[in-house]
Amino acid sequence: MSKIHIVSNRLPLSIKKEDDSFNLSPSVGGLATGMRSIYKEYGGKWIGWPGLSKDDLTDDELLTIDEKLVSEDCLAVHLTSEEINLYYEGFSNNVIWPLFHYFAQFIDYNPEYWEAYQKVNHKFAQKALEIVEDGDIVWIHDYQLLLVPEMIKSVKPNVTIGFFLHIPFPSFEVFRILPWRNELIKGMLGADLIGFHTYDYERHFFSSVRRLLGYEISFNEIHLEDRIILADAFPMGIDYEKFETKAKAIAHKSLQERSELHRELEKYFLVSPDRKLILSIDRLDYTKGIPNRLNAFEKFLNKYPEFRNKVSLIMLVVPSRDEVEQYKLLKSEVDELVGRINGQYGGVNYTPVWYFYRSLPFDNLIELYSTSDVALITPVRDGMNLVAKEYIASRINQSGVLIISEMAGAVKEMGEAIIINPNNEEEIADSIHQALTMEMEEQRRRMRYLQDRIRRYDVFKWSGEFIKSLKKVEDIQQNFLAKKITPALSKELVARFDKAEKRAIFLDYDGTLVNFKNDPQAASPDEELHKLITQLEEDERNTVTIISGRDRDTLQKWLGDHQVNLIVEHGVWLKKLDEDWQMLDNISSSWKPTIRPILENFVDRTPGTFIEEKNYSLVWHYRNAEPEQGELRANELKDELRNMIANHNLEIMEGNKVIEVKAGGINKGVAASRFLRDNQYDFIVAIGDDWTDEYMFRELPTSAYTIKVGLKKTAAAYKVESVKAVRNLLKALGGK
Repeated sequence: MSKIHIVSNRLPLSIKKEDDSFNLSPSVGGLATGMRSIYKEYGGKWIGWPGLSKDDLTDDELLTIDEKLVSEDCLAVHLTSEEINLYYEGFSNNVIWPLFHYFAQFIDYNPEYWEAYQKVNHKFAQKALEIVEDGDIVWIHDYQLLLVPEMIKSVKPNVTIGFFLHIPFPSFEVFRILPWRNELIKGMLGADLIGFHTYDYERHFFSSVRRLLGYEISFNEIHLEDRIILADAFPMGIDYEKFETKAKAIAHKSLQERSELHRELEKYFLVSPDRKLILSIDRLDYTKGIPNRLNAFEKFLNKYPEFRNKVSLIMLVVPSRDEVEQYKLLKSEVDELVGRINGQYGGVNYTPVWYFYRSLPFDNLIELYSTSDVALITPVRDGMNLVAKEYIASRINQSGVLIISEMAGAVKEMGEAIIINPNNEEEIADSIHQALTMEMEEQRRRMRYLQDRIRRYDVFKWSGEFIKSLKKVEDIQQNFLAKKITPALSKELVARFDKAEKRAIFLDYDGTLVNFKNDPQAASPDEELHKLITQLEEDERNTVTIISGRDRDTLQKWLGDHQVNLIVEHGVWLKKLDEDWQMLDNISSSWKPTIRPILENFVDRTPGTFIEEKNYSLVWHYRNAEPEQGELRANELKDELRNMIANHNLEIMEGNKVIEVKAGGINKGVAASRFLRDNQYDFIVAIGDDWTDEYMFRELPTSAYTIKVGLKKTAAAYKVESVKAVRNLLKALGGK
């Protein structure tokens, strides 16, 4: 069974030095909870930073830590104070964090940060490579390690790699700001499966991949030259049972057993039973929308004065990066807002905002969740936000109302919550009023749906679904490899080719013999291709046929001096050696004036597109268009053309970034079959790259070697990765 190894910035353990010894304690975070069973169940290791600076430890102490971690199946990546400062505080938190959360004004473009980020990512990759074996699975986590997937894949291509991003992935217009954008995308593409919390983040990632690197994307598959990468949305859950069980246990505690916080909350309700509590829990961060939330609460108290002295906002803010100037300013702003609200609306027996600037033990969190009537969660941008799910799981009596920002990833699963725009303070104020006045029956109806959903898709379901998808991508890769022409298969093909006395060789042109160009007329044969064709045609046993969608004038100009047959415009025209052009079917172009205005309209509406006119077809090229717009317009064009072609006996052919309208009944398969009809060949090979070549693959005899260029599904018997691989194969057939 394959081992599964976890790689993350931190280990699932907290390590504390007390006197001369080190104590280990399990982390309570969601990732640690969800992953702990995975890597142990599959016999793997967890690789991460232990949380202590290497500079503060002796060699013996480092060795002691490593030995303690062995018993927990963990491996430490030890970092110096400078590395922590530049890689973690620097590039991770001063570059990627603000950028991915749409706070570009806070980015610090320090080249030293980037250098340290590369160096530390390499350390993590090297530590993983010490233990990873072919066939293993490596699951890498989060924005601190975006380069690690490619670093591992480049050394161990037979390892299956998963990567999960726990924060948002920004739109292309934001991501493109970063000087090191290409490197980060390439690093992520070292993974075989890339996971995001929501489809929006996945969609933004696809947009950047298309625009920056030009890779083709089909549904949720990214097609590289040598493999397929899957990307999908996996909304992270919580350990639902843990929160529910603890909430039940606390509810059944006697008064004497309850914590001091719990007793204070009980006193609050005893003084005035109709009082309400609104709960807000966040780490101190500019992405959490804390000032907006306080302003909205102040607006609520002003707009709905009947709730003064009856509603308090419990604001728990967990300290974070206190030494960073932006966070110091945020802390000051929050302190001032709390003081202002309490000063204006507070009294001897009433405090509008209960403000706690600290973390609380788990039991106290559950007490807050259990006693608060409303959870107010208003980040201006958040990858998921598990606090919302923790609140839902803790509401064992199914009362309570969740108000959540539409900018939080969790909102996709929470249609029954009250959803707000975190920048609309008026809307938040009205939503607080709606929540506080909601009938109990309605609260419970909404909460039941939320609890059922969050309970089903908990953190264990999340991790299990990701592992299941990793297995799926392994199968996809295996299916590709099963058709891939390996060195052994290539040797066998060449041996059969050498023995044959009469060989038919069908070769597509664009995407097969030459790479695609933005300008189709720039794809003329280079010197290497001319030599390859010459080598093949010099052997009298070979009959070489170029079979292409190109027009006859272009291919005649480029290849007319070679001893090859030409089949062009997908089978409309044939030129045999030393013969004139002949039309394979009597077809008409009288339909063009009807279709051309439609294509011209799409050219006008889609910058970068153009029309290519052939004798009996019209082609709309959109390779130079914005990728998303080009694909959208292509789908629109196909829909519009389908309503036109039935009356004209036309076909729509979809190639690589082209939509072609041509006369019906003619294709490469029909043309190739006709060509073979009058001759008997003991070896047939056909190579092509796109949908138009599938006709040829299906029509040729089963004994033929049909070869697809690229990784898409195909009727061909075999696959090669690229134009370069095609040329290498032709060199082998030509004996060079």
